[in-house]
Amino acid sequence: MATAKKKAPAKKRTVAKRPAKAAAAKKNPVRKTAVAKKAESGNFFSDAFKEAWDQLDQWVDTAKLKAKELAAEEKLQQKKAELAVKAEIDHAKHLADQAEKWMRARIKSDTKKLNAYERKLKKQLRDAEKKLKAQARAAEKKANKKGKEIRKSIEGVTKQISSKVSAATGSGKAAPKKKAAPKKKAAASKATPKKKVAAKRKAAPKRKAAPKATA
Repeated sequence: MATAKKKAPAKKRTVAKRPAKAAAAKKNPVRKTAVAKKAESGNFFSDAFKEAWDQLDQWVDTAKLKAKELAAEEKLQQKKAELAVKAEIDHAKHLADQAEKWMRARIKSDTKKLNAYERKLKKQLRDAEKKLKAQARAAEKKANKKGKEIRKSIEGVTKQISSKVSAATGSGKAAPKKKAAPKKKAAASKATPKKKVAAKRKAAPKRKAAPKATA
């Protein structure tokens, strides 16, 4: 730091002396041409140096820009990879959610279908039970009706048989009474002499009145 401070005034002095030399050179024609040539050569080198420096700066800027572009591209690719991984995770979650929703909806739908089918089967069973009960009642009524008809026919047959039996038994009892008729005839024959005697007694006066009838 101390040396830098000491050298700084020397530079200031040289800079201060340059205008005097430049003024002297302007006065000397030879020096003018030399100074002009030197200035031209200095300008050329300075221009070349400046151009080279500009090119270097441009190259550095280009390299920096390229590095920045590469870094940006790398960041972009990294971001793309992160987004792709996130998208896969989100897609997997979405698929899981959709699968869960689909499963819940499917279970609900299947449960609804099973309940409807169960109700249908129960209705069929109730209808079949009602039909069987109706058939049983109809068969019972038919059997009762048939039983009544059979009972009536049996009663009719029994009545006919009983009437025939009673008729047969009645004819069997009346036959001895007919056989007892000769006794009545005998009694009547026994009673005929009395009747004949009475008749003779009654007929006697009629015989006395016979002459009147002839006159």
